[in-house]
Amino acid sequence: EVQLVESGGGLVQAGGSLRLSCAASGFTFDDYAIGWFRQAPGKEREGVLCISSSDGSRYYTDSVKGRFTISSDNAKNMVYLQMNRLKPEDTAVYYCAALRSYQCPYFGLGEVYDYWGQGTQVTVSS
Repeated sequence: EVQLVESGGGLVQAGGSLRLSCAASGFTFDDYAIGWFRQAPGKEREGVLCISSSDGSRYYTDSVKGRFTISSDNAKNMVYLQMNRLKPEDTAVYYCAALRSYQCPYFGLGEVYDYWGQGTQVTVSS
């Protein structure tokens, strides 16, 4: 059974940091690109970052460049989203998703991803 389980969300003050984790199981981790997405209340889901075995990381939203980074531990089937200098506008439910591809899609379109986690809430207070 394929599973993606996010953890690490919570409430943090603006300027603070959080590290989200995505634990993957049930598929060959190295064959998949893993993306992080977020959805704020009343807004559409947006791609944040993606990581793949062949081309590293790809940013999907300029607003997190210089603040968020993505990394993976293939031995543990884990992907991490390090979020620094958080802003209130980063408040959202964050999801990880898996796409069977050695490359991240050029665009952060969630529709192409095969599997999704249940999400973890990140709330940034001002």
